[in-house]
Amino acid sequence: MNPHNFSIEFFPPKTEEGTEKLRVTRAKLAELNPKYFSVTFGAGGTTQQGTLDTVVEIRKEGFDAAPHLSCVGGTRDSIRQILKTYQEQDIHRLVALRGDLPSGYGMGGEFRYANELVEFIRAETGDWFHIEVAAYPEMHPQAKSPQDDLQNFVRKVQAGANAAITQYFYNADAYFQFVDNAQKAGVNVPIVAGIMPITNSSQLMRFSEMCGAEIPRWVRLKLASYGDDSASIKAFGLDVVTQMCERLLAGGAPGLHFYSLNQAAATTAIWQRLV
Repeated sequence: MNPHNFSIEFFPPKTEEGTEKLRVTRAKLAELNPKYFSVTFGAGGTTQQGTLDTVVEIRKEGFDAAPHLSCVGGTRDSIRQILKTYQEQDIHRLVALRGDLPSGYGMGGEFRYANELVEFIRAETGDWFHIEVAAYPEMHPQAKSPQDDLQNFVRKVQAGANAAITQYFYNADAYFQFVDNAQKAGVNVPIVAGIMPITNSSQLMRFSEMCGAEIPRWVRLKLASYGDDSASIKAFGLDVVTQMCERLLAGGAPGLHFYSLNQAAATTAIWQRLV
């Protein structure tokens, strides 16, 4: 099993203290030698500078970095400028997303969907960027149906995406079914499984509610039974997620993308069990 198929995601820190903490986290995770680090992008561009600063720092440390690029609220000119900046910094990876719509936002901006953003990036920059897009094994929360959601995904790939990263999930069957459906629809790019370590029960419930990720009933009940016993939650979470990762890799998943939440311990523990 090749650890170089693993990648790790951070969010850009908003304070100097957060920046320092992320440097420490990143130094620990860098020892795992991931294929690349990705850095998220705030809705409306609130953390755009933070994304750039973090990505540039990662590149200076000698690692490949993939900034997320969201088209919500973006204009062709603003996106063109961001792409130019990333090219100037010799960044060759991007995660291209529509991004979350802020509450009451409507469909502002010049791009409505991620496939339009991917098309624009290709038109502006040719093959400069390796473009990752999002995939939703359990359906995007705003999609009308699984079939509609799959067609949205197919459009992103046809627009020029090189690969995809899934939303996190805890049901390997949902991933395998999605990959199977995508391949039947003509998609032949790698679909990397997104992995969210379980370290905090209430935080996980909150995140999953927002993004539409299903927590299996038995996992939910087991987590609830531990109450505030964080050591038991972490130990259980480590077992559940590691076993799922083993099944994913054995079943042909081309890689794993860890949503680290800017923490090192859980991702490291899972990774070490896998390699």
